[in-house]
Amino acid sequence: MTATEAAPITSDLLDESQAAQYCHLSKKTLQAWRSARIENQPPFVKLGRRVFYRPSDLDGWIKANTHHSPTSNGSVL
Repeated sequence: MTATEAAPITSDLLDESQAAQYCHLSKKTLQAWRSARIENQPPFVKLGRRVFYRPSDLDGWIKANTHHSPTSNGSVL
């Protein structure tokens, strides 16, 4: 098997820098969350020492963390 044949397995994975940019976070933030084992962090894939993120997992994490303000009934506080 050549490297070209193995590429599809990881071709959809983003490295830390790419994932941080995708989520508008810093690479250090992602690293700190993993290190502290923050409960609500994006799912990641670890291959050896390297960490990767799937765009679909990041999209799901972003969607799960999307909050909507309550609808206003016209009253002003």
